[in-house]
Amino acid sequence: MNNLVNFLKQSDIFYQFTPTQLELVANICQEVAYNTGDIIFQENSSSKELYVILQGEVDILINRGTTGGLEKKEAAVVARLRRGQSFGEVALVDEGLRSASARVTQKDTHLLVIQRDKLIMLCEAYPQLGYRLMYNLAADLAMKIRNTDLRIREQLLYKPMDKK
Repeated sequence: MNNLVNFLKQSDIFYQFTPTQLELVANICQEVAYNTGDIIFQENSSSKELYVILQGEVDILINRGTTGGLEKKEAAVVARLRRGQSFGEVALVDEGLRSASARVTQKDTHLLVIQRDKLIMLCEAYPQLGYRLMYNLAADLAMKIRNTDLRIREQLLYKPMDKK
């Protein structure tokens, strides 16, 4: 349990959590192992989990085609996440459909899976924990939005214009 608490302390989503808060979160985590190519979740599937990468790498992909498949020609990698990074965090706020897929890129990848309902119960029982988590979540999502905005601007500003 101490190793898990130390790991959570280093993860951005649990930044500035107290040792007690980290222990509470560690108690609701489930470690799951994956292999290269494993699909963690599909785009447009339901969302009820937050994931934190304990070891390995995960690609976040969006489908370019209409078939819903993740074939190399149809899926675009929009992010590659590594140790300590989290994904699936929108599930904490909205139980809607996933906006992307997640696929493991390294063998022996280990993720911490945190069920939404258990984490929300912790947030309600411990408001300071809930405030800190939501603050960190907002900061993480803001950074991801800014990075996406920069990528879109780069594509729009530096893409050669069509001559008519």
